[in-house]
Amino acid sequence: MENKKVGIIGVGNVGSTLAYSLASRGICSSIVLKDIRENIVEAMALDISQAANSAKSHTIVKAAKSGEDLKDCEVIVITAGIPRKPGMSRDDLLLTNAKIMQAVLEDIKKYAPNSKIIIVSNPLDAMVYAALKILKFPREQVIGMAGILDSARMSHFICEKLGYGAGQIESSVMGGHGDAMVPLVNYSTVAGVALPELLSKEDIEDIVTKTKNGGLQIVKLLETGSAYYAPAHATSLMVEAILYNTKKIYPCSVMLDGEYDCKNVVSGVPVMLGANGIEKVIELKLDKEQKELFANSVASVQELIDTLDEKFFI
Repeated sequence: MENKKVGIIGVGNVGSTLAYSLASRGICSSIVLKDIRENIVEAMALDISQAANSAKSHTIVKAAKSGEDLKDCEVIVITAGIPRKPGMSRDDLLLTNAKIMQAVLEDIKKYAPNSKIIIVSNPLDAMVYAALKILKFPREQVIGMAGILDSARMSHFICEKLGYGAGQIESSVMGGHGDAMVPLVNYSTVAGVALPELLSKEDIEDIVTKTKNGGLQIVKLLETGSAYYAPAHATSLMVEAILYNTKKIYPCSVMLDGEYDCKNVVSGVPVMLGANGIEKVIELKLDKEQKELFANSVASVQELIDTLDEKFFI
């Protein structure tokens, strides 16, 4: 197998679960884990490496000693950042995580300028914008993980509502990774059957509401954390598509350059993923209501971008 090296920066619940998933399935030849908590990252590397050996996987897992260990990574996933704390404003979270992102990206810019970057840190769309502005990489190289996760949540709620269809549900969600996301009912199916043919308007509206609040529901239940299994698996699909140049189409957060009549703003849209990162941005035909909802979603991200430009990139 040719060298397929993956870097993961930030080895909390999402980062470590992602590393375990990639290593146990043998998706890549090597994984390098990087975190400011050196003892934690060493422990995780040992634990995941031992799990990989138990699974008879060829993947080698190591802890980074310095930023130079990111050299030759084909893909680097960034999960570093802090969650919003009680009393913390949205702007405080945004600017704090932008500073963390800036520090993390210095090593990538220096040692892995050709790598494809997958952003998982929140607020996600704004962090993709910050990464692009800091790195000055082509937009194809920097991608946010959100739409796959949001679509998976929608599929879960569809299955829950129907009571059947597990494994046969295809859902589609566009827009920013937040309350203003846009679940696309007419692009969602169960075994090829359009959702409106299976469920009432009221049931579909309930699914849409639950999808928008899917992450918040888990946060409230956990009380001291947020989701990590589903985000990690969604990220692993993106990593695999890039490493193996599969050209699969997934909803991802990207910098728009005229698509959907948007420019210089980041939002979630369907894209083709391959060896170059974003191989193509797919433009879906949206009805009038969907266009309005998507415009509102983009506007909510634009507010965060404006804050970054005014208070961070000065």
